[in-house]
Order: sequence, then C-alpha cells, then structure tokens
Amino acid sequence: MPAPGDLATALACFDGLPPVTVEEMLGSWRGSGFATGHPLDGLLERYGWHGKRFDGPEDVHPLVFAAGGRLVSVNPALVPTRLLLRPPGAARTPLAARAFALALPLLTTTRPAARLRMTEYRGVVSATMCYDRLPIHDVFRRVDERTLIGVMDLRGTDRPFVFVLRRPTTQAGG
Repeated sequence: MPAPGDLATALACFDGLPPVTVEEMLGSWRGSGFATGHPLDGLLERYGWHGKRFDGPEDVHPLVFAAGGRLVSVNPALVPTRLLLRPPGAARTPLAARAFALALPLLTTTRPAARLRMTEYRGVVSATMCYDRLPIHDVFRRVDERTLIGVMDLRGTDRPFVFVLRRPTTQAGG
C-alpha cells in the first residue's frame, strides 16, 4: 500500500488492486483516512470515527463511532456532509468536534443505513456499499486479507475520498 499523498497516486494504487466480494466484506472493520488533500481527510477521525460494520448484504452500518467507551452507529442521512466539505474548514475546529460529540446521541441508530452490492467502478466489478438515503457509494479493493482501500464516490463532488479499512486481528473473516 502506498504512503498517503496525492489523489492520482492513491487511485493508481486502487486501480491495481484486486476486487473484493460481498462475502469478504462481512464483519467489523476499523477505519482510517488516507490523506490525498480531500476536505474529509482526518475529519472523521477527529470526530471519533471507528469504522464500518457489515452484518449482511442488506444490513450495513456505514458510520460506526466510538462514544463513551462503546461503539454506536450513526445515521449518515443526519450528518451534514455537504457542510463538512465546505472550506475553509470550520468543521475542523475543536468547537465543531465538541458540537458533534454533544449531538451524537441524536444521530445514532440501531438500523442499517446501507447495502452491499457488486458494482463496476473504474473498470472493475467489486463490492460496493450503497447508502440508503444519500447519493454515496463506497467501493472497495483488497490490499490483503485484512486490509481494504475504499473510495467514496459522492454525487456532486469532483474528487473521491479515499480511506482504509482494517479487519481486527481478533475477528475471523466473514
């Protein structure tokens, strides 16, 4: 896996990786950003993002956060994604992170908010997380059996957000 850098390098790496099946996605994954200069770089981690949970093809929790010593699922439809993407970066302030922490109980859900499908992206068919209520697809490729690179394709933006998912070593595969 290349070191974080520019988007072109990250996408070239992504394009060279093998696809992932829906079955390989099942389970919990720890998430982290992959710096490419995207407005979301490092922002999710600042707010306590833990990763994603794939309970089944129809039951996906795309935003899992650490809160109060436990993991909670956030309803992505309640997150002001477009606001987070706006410059100059007000979402990166300590005040914004504190406001998110205070609002977190209002954003949580026990219901899945996405599904897994096999879709074609950049010429390869691979597992894709399709958000239920947002025009977002997260497409995955395999680095190794415990590491994936994801590319978030959000309608209306000119560049994707790149991130990494790692399967905890204590968890058996799907």
